[in-house]
Amino acid sequence: MASSPGGHTSLSSQKSTLWECSRSKKLQVTEEELFYMNCRAAYLTVFKSSLESIMSRDQLCLALQKAGRNPSQKTIDKYWTPQTAKLNFDDFCAILKKEKPTSKSELLKAFKKIDVNNDGYILHTDLYKILTKRGEKMTPEEINAIMNLADINVDGKLDYIKFCKLYVATNEQCLKTALEKLEIDSKMRLQQLGSHLEGSPESGISPLSKLSPRIPRNIDQETMLNRGDGRNSTLQLPARKHKSSVSFSISMSTNNCGNSKLLEPNSIKEWQCAQSKGCFFLEENGEVVSHQYKIHLARRSTVYLTIRPLNLSQEEGLLSPWLSVDTALYLLKENEGQANLQLVCFTELRNREGAVQDVQRDKNQGADVLMEEAAGTQINKYKIALMYGWSGELGSGLYYLIPFTTGCWLKKEKKHITEEAKLVGRGEKGELFLTKKFRSALSDIFDIIDLDGNGLLSLDEYNFFELRTSGEKCDDDAWAVCKENFDTKKNELTRQGFMDLNLMEANDREGDPSDLWVTLHSMGYNKALEMVEACPFIIDIYAEKCRPRIKAVRMGSGGHHFEKVVCKSVINKGDATILDSHESVFLHTYKSDFRITSVLENKSENKAIIHVNNELSKNCVNNRSLNIFAVEVAPKSVMVCQHVMPVNEQQEWVYNCVYSLVP
Repeated sequence: MASSPGGHTSLSSQKSTLWECSRSKKLQVTEEELFYMNCRAAYLTVFKSSLESIMSRDQLCLALQKAGRNPSQKTIDKYWTPQTAKLNFDDFCAILKKEKPTSKSELLKAFKKIDVNNDGYILHTDLYKILTKRGEKMTPEEINAIMNLADINVDGKLDYIKFCKLYVATNEQCLKTALEKLEIDSKMRLQQLGSHLEGSPESGISPLSKLSPRIPRNIDQETMLNRGDGRNSTLQLPARKHKSSVSFSISMSTNNCGNSKLLEPNSIKEWQCAQSKGCFFLEENGEVVSHQYKIHLARRSTVYLTIRPLNLSQEEGLLSPWLSVDTALYLLKENEGQANLQLVCFTELRNREGAVQDVQRDKNQGADVLMEEAAGTQINKYKIALMYGWSGELGSGLYYLIPFTTGCWLKKEKKHITEEAKLVGRGEKGELFLTKKFRSALSDIFDIIDLDGNGLLSLDEYNFFELRTSGEKCDDDAWAVCKENFDTKKNELTRQGFMDLNLMEANDREGDPSDLWVTLHSMGYNKALEMVEACPFIIDIYAEKCRPRIKAVRMGSGGHHFEKVVCKSVINKGDATILDSHESVFLHTYKSDFRITSVLENKSENKAIIHVNNELSKNCVNNRSLNIFAVEVAPKSVMVCQHVMPVNEQQEWVYNCVYSLVP
């Protein structure tokens, strides 16, 4: 109860408030534009720039309150965990998308549940008992602050109808004030950078690194209002706003794919191999995390390194939907005397034929492995797990292996689920059982977390699962209890033991599937039991002269250092173009047959704002889900601007992009 009347405002009231601020222009804006304008207005009442990060729980709470939310302690705990160091503007927008504002009618409905006399009033004594003993408990000070509002309290009772009106009006006025300040302050308008407006209903949150903020398609509020929605027109900015522009046009034919074919060594059958599985997981804020590894080579050797999505479909003739996700590996090494890891190589070649053979060796041997476009969509759904790889010589020693995906295909799901899948049922005698569909999902999860593929779960493997789903490890004592109660083999948990473990959890909750759904959502499943926000993969390492060893060491994103590694790979391999006359801002473009990546490098002492327009590109998808956006590059820094891939590789794709430097 405490979280409901505390402070939400409906989207419709936000829209009307914004309209009052901008109606003098007699222009309309889209709902998505309204949302991001409100996000920026709230954020910039707390921070000077959207490039500043939220560094504490208190700052997060304050920013959410400025956006018309009244987050409970439980809500703050959900987004600021013990592992959280900071949140950026993109994270803030993602949180606001999940924490929907509560409307006045919803507030009234919540109050009416405790209005025993149904007269529009609640006794202070009853209110105090409810708010201090139920749900997210409020402090006496917080409750007294409500009771001290003379306008809504009479004769020891709360007039909750007036309270709701006052609350909504207060939130609307706060939002209106923030938006008016944003409208007036021209300097603040230039700081409206860091997120995006989605170009289509199907587009999702872009999974970029936190240090590469996504930017709205609008350079400032005036530009946005003058353009309207802008999805079908090219952004026209006044010439005085552009210091320099660079236009790229690269036409990629369907024959290009053969130029970067990964060649398997002829004698590979005689080489020694190490293998490990892993998974990309899409976080709520759009960030992608995955298993990360250490590799040990006992001696110098020629190495063949590959990664590909892992097919897990249980039904004959079906293939996993995530096989279209692009994958890559970055190999790093810590040089003696240097704290930072140095880039050794990354997988820039692809082997389609090898992928077909691998799929044929998998469980769906009779499946059609041809590539085809999904009917009714614009997304190319591959029927094969494309293999990406690298071959070369490596010296002996320890290496770090970081899996990577661009985010062009692994994105937040927009699909609306009308019916929740059933996880448990009861037999004739009332005993609980796991449904067939849920058991199939658990079997797939078992295959994902069984990293070494031996059909058993070690404590280390199980702990990756526990950290992902609960945030805590299973200690040795708990593992000993687990082995005593569930089926094990060689001190490792069997598939049946894993099933029984989940059945026990269902029994502990008397059939309530809530905790089971927490596990499933953490593993990328939606309410229909479809894995839509994860991509399992498999890594193979062949070495000619020694047995390689691979071990998963952590789960996470690459972080700031890995962002720099990706940028370095583009700078080393790509082409550089100067964006200004002082040779201080550079655009680096790396092109392979299946991906184009651009990196911005700012060598100056001042921030650089670059406007990006992809509207003339054809048959392309980028990781930002936008045709037009802007990015702000901090002084003396580099950042990934965008990754671009073909929607359908069976057709020609044209990358046509204009980069414009804005003073």
